[in-house]
Amino acid sequence: MASELALDPLGQVFLRLLFFVVIPLVFASLAAGVAQLGELKDLGPLATRTFTLFILNMSIAVALGLVMMNVVRPGDALDAETKTQLMQEYGGAAQQTVERSAQRPSMSPQTIVDMFMPRNLFGAFVGNDRNTLGEVLPLILFAILVGAAAIRLGDTKRDEVVATLELVTRLMTGIVQFALKLAPYAVPAMIFSVIVKVGWDIVIALGVFVLACLAVLLLHLFGTMSLWLKLWTTRRPLEFWKIVRPVLITAFSTSSSSATLPASLAVTREQLGVKPTTAGFVLPLGATMNMSGTALYEGCVVLFVAQVFGVHLGWAEQGTLLVLAVLSAVAVASIPGGSLPLIAGLLVTFGIPAEGIGIILGADRLLDMTRTAVNVGSDIVTAVIVDERTPSKPVPPPVMTELDVRG
Repeated sequence: MASELALDPLGQVFLRLLFFVVIPLVFASLAAGVAQLGELKDLGPLATRTFTLFILNMSIAVALGLVMMNVVRPGDALDAETKTQLMQEYGGAAQQTVERSAQRPSMSPQTIVDMFMPRNLFGAFVGNDRNTLGEVLPLILFAILVGAAAIRLGDTKRDEVVATLELVTRLMTGIVQFALKLAPYAVPAMIFSVIVKVGWDIVIALGVFVLACLAVLLLHLFGTMSLWLKLWTTRRPLEFWKIVRPVLITAFSTSSSSATLPASLAVTREQLGVKPTTAGFVLPLGATMNMSGTALYEGCVVLFVAQVFGVHLGWAEQGTLLVLAVLSAVAVASIPGGSLPLIAGLLVTFGIPAEGIGIILGADRLLDMTRTAVNVGSDIVTAVIVDERTPSKPVPPPVMTELDVRG
């Protein structure tokens, strides 16, 4: 008990630093991302195919992850009594959210409007009591609307809006970096604290989760992407993966799309023969938006932590989770651990204690390396498909900033 009292505050400091930035980081990152898209009609078929494949890729990835978590159910390694104990320990306002969700009427058009467009927008952001992070659904919609409105302001004003939003994102990612400096001490403290409270069953559940996550990440990369190559290109998947193997190794070892981007561009242009204009457009943009591995991981984490705490997410809730995981993956900050605040926000949205992310932090590094390889591999596949199916037309590559490339 004494060890719990000593270790819990350290873990809570780490988590609260992440919670601080959820609202401003989600809003600024997503709004800036939408505003930077510009008028897609000016880019023609290249942009249309690129963004369609990005959305399809991330949606399939999340769907595979959710199916895997429903089949394997790693969180069920804990008994019902332990789940109840965890919810009582960490639940707080999250338990109230679960109870309110159970009292809601069945899904209807009005229910959907209420979820995304509450009467009190900023009240929904900040929550109704001191324990909740607030609702993420209206925040995401508001950010998309702000970004879309910025596009209509004209180039000069839009650039000013984007610059302001990127400044907010830099400030928030700076706070996340402060939190990550505590990670080497806070993460073991949180894991030890959970083990003391729950027992070693949580370690077994985490091990099953990691194996399931790795399996579905590799399935998406070498399964889904190989199928895409066979359906939409003239490439042979085995030859393709042999050519891009050095790029995947670089992505896996560095956990950074930024560090991998030069190798991706070189291999895609020189060895795969993709036109420089296509590679120069798709790959940098993909490093910003086409985060299939990240989206898959976010969906898996939310469903796993829900299982651990005994929170039931039906198919309607999982469908919403799929959409939100895709959108939040686009908004992930370009730093290691940048997805953690967004995962915390997703957990609260579904009535799951945000502190549950502490369970998976000890295994996050290996999964981070793998999902970065999935992100990069998917970008290259997308570039090859777009190149073969788009008529040649000079298109300037997107202007990159420091925050545009993420792992």
